[in-house]
Amino acid sequence: MPLEIIRNDITKMNVDAIVNAANSHLQSGGGVCGAIFAAAGLDRLQAECDSIGHCDVGGAIITKGYSLPAKYIIHAAGPVWQGGGCGEEALLRSCYKESLTLAKNHGIKTIAFPLISSGIFGYPKDQALSVAISAIGAFLLENDMSVFLVIFDRASYELSEKLYKSSSAYIDDNNISDSN
Repeated sequence: MPLEIIRNDITKMNVDAIVNAANSHLQSGGGVCGAIFAAAGLDRLQAECDSIGHCDVGGAIITKGYSLPAKYIIHAAGPVWQGGGCGEEALLRSCYKESLTLAKNHGIKTIAFPLISSGIFGYPKDQALSVAISAIGAFLLENDMSVFLVIFDRASYELSEKLYKSSSAYIDDNNISDSN
């Protein structure tokens, strides 16, 4: 299966594109967003983002990777957690779908995602992880791409191992069923 969950620093990933957990104003921020801007080269990346101006929550845009090993950065504007009753799950799912579609349209074969919205945006990590695995898995059932879900902290990584095993079995079962 072309989805792998790893514990790493996303700015060091040698892939075609990495995904930035962005804000809708495409401004350098804290957490993974700040780390990506710093590693890419803050001034050049911010200038390109400023020229684009905005990304709707649930949407994605693409920029150059600048000083990163990745050629591209896909900026996905995730939702801020408001308790779960404000459409957060649909918006988060859309971030993954839009990012993967944008990657496919740019010929990207390898992509690395952080756990979007699970940092300063407050989305519960277990729920964010479940949405990520489900959305990526659904895309991979119909598309050929290598996707890495890059988890930075140990607790999230351990949680991801449990969820990934059940999702992997589900996707494998569906692939077998589809071929019959």
